[in-house]
Amino acid sequence: MTAARPRRPGPTTRLRVEDHRVDQQDGEQVRRREDRVLTEEPLEIRLAWPGAPARRVWTTLRTPGNDFELAAGWVHHEGLGSAAGVAYCTDMELRPEQEFNVVTLTLASVPARVPSQLDALSAGSAACGVCGTDEVAEVLARRPAPPWSGPLPPADLIRRLPGLMRPRQQLFERTGSAHAAGLFTADGTLVAVREDVGRHNAVDKVVGSRLLAGSSSAEAVLVVSGRAGFELVQKAVASGIGALVAVGAPTGLSVRLAEAGGLALYGWTRDERTVRYA
Repeated sequence: MTAARPRRPGPTTRLRVEDHRVDQQDGEQVRRREDRVLTEEPLEIRLAWPGAPARRVWTTLRTPGNDFELAAGWVHHEGLGSAAGVAYCTDMELRPEQEFNVVTLTLASVPARVPSQLDALSAGSAACGVCGTDEVAEVLARRPAPPWSGPLPPADLIRRLPGLMRPRQQLFERTGSAHAAGLFTADGTLVAVREDVGRHNAVDKVVGSRLLAGSSSAEAVLVVSGRAGFELVQKAVASGIGALVAVGAPTGLSVRLAEAGGLALYGWTRDERTVRYA
């Protein structure tokens, strides 16, 4: 009898909870019910290229789903090259539960530098910031795409973009804990949306979706559901995106990078308000 193949983890996890609420008439009430929480699992990215075996270059905590897009976007944002192929790892040493948590991406050519987890520009977990080479000059030196030269939306359209993305944030609606990233054209047309427990993973996924489809990584606007931290600005600059629109605030370093990289940067974006920082 053959053993059952491991199931690919889904984006949400079902569990039983106790819901404590206060009723004006009956006081505190406890109701046991089913709930769903966002799945958080590690993803290891291994990189191979002509003449070199696969090696581990990055590990992140992510929401399962669109894993190949995440890997392709991350490699692009690190300036390592383009993907010739991507697949789940079939290493015999992996435990069954690890089968869908390891992705191998094969580059089309030898990278300009040998990557390692020590020199990655991007965040290494769902919560941390940039690790290692975080200088603005280093980011600009590695950018694989030129600055955006097309039109950008006016401020009145910028204010409406997060609201236009919200109906596509299905994981957030189900769990309340997913970040989202969406690409828009200059006239406000929504191109793609991806969600993840990590805001930087969501950006990698949405850009990776374009790359794996054979499209350009550049677009007029990238909208994110959280703050505009350095790692998100880095990815927008690397992809040649015209503007980054966040519902939260930027940091001082992210503003510096946006100014140097020619990226329009908006924060505190709501229907009634947006603040341009760069």
